[in-house]
Amino acid sequence: MYAVPTTGRTTLPGRTTPPDRSPLPDGSTLDRRTELSEFLRTRRARLRPQDVGLPDHGGRRRVPGLRREELAQLAGVSVAYYVRLEQGRGRNVSTAVLDAVATALRLTPAERDHLSHLARPASHRLRRPSAGRAQRIRPALQQLLDAMENVPGYVIGQRLDIIGWNRLACALLGDFSALPPERRNLARRIFLDPVARELYENGPAKAADVVGYLRRDAGRNPDDPHMASLITELSVRSAEFRRLWAAHDVQDKGFGREVLHHPVAGRLTLSYETLTLPADPDQQLITYHAEPGSPSAEALRRLASGRW
Repeated sequence: MYAVPTTGRTTLPGRTTPPDRSPLPDGSTLDRRTELSEFLRTRRARLRPQDVGLPDHGGRRRVPGLRREELAQLAGVSVAYYVRLEQGRGRNVSTAVLDAVATALRLTPAERDHLSHLARPASHRLRRPSAGRAQRIRPALQQLLDAMENVPGYVIGQRLDIIGWNRLACALLGDFSALPPERRNLARRIFLDPVARELYENGPAKAADVVGYLRRDAGRNPDDPHMASLITELSVRSAEFRRLWAAHDVQDKGFGREVLHHPVAGRLTLSYETLTLPADPDQQLITYHAEPGSPSAEALRRLASGRW
């Protein structure tokens, strides 16, 4: 159902392991080849010949979606080459070939980036920080969060760990400062904390989004043993997570709208924006705001003032 962590690698230095999410004893990490294989297979399975302009000669297909030879034809590569790529055995894959495969599979920008990280990890590893280093936000960023008195904001790092927040974010989403560090994680809150899950009107959609974000981060940091440990824990404890993780869907957080059911402020319709920090692309600042003059804006104002 999900990529089984591989063995033979040691824990990355520079990070204190939370007691609830220590790496597996052997320092396991995600298997990049399996991740690449399953990602390509699931993207191929969602396409039909008629979706990409190929004739459908009828007959029963043994597996859903396009055949490997059909995908290879669309991408302009040999069947043997594509088979090696999908099996995770492709070496020195060129950007042009990956672009052709991505176009044939009709990948989204987030999926294209995910494919590139899985198929060409060396080209990204050279300019990326260590996946095992301690996660901290810059003091100036925390000052910015604190100055946003009327805007809920928090910062997520690798594995969707929540590593910074302001007072209004705690009032809106829950008191992160009251949680032990290992529980300050967006995926753990959605799948393992029923109270936090109830905050979102469309819980299933939020869960699918969170898995898409986590899958993106896993592709960017496949050698992080803490990521493998988190995925293992969520898979063991949540059937919903296992099902969503097996789909291999990937997405960026970006921007959008969420409806929250706050225990004090009631129903809130809020827009969110996600800003990736240039100095550390593994960190993202998420803010919420309401339509000016709306009941939700008034509710946020009252939350910020503490007058409930």
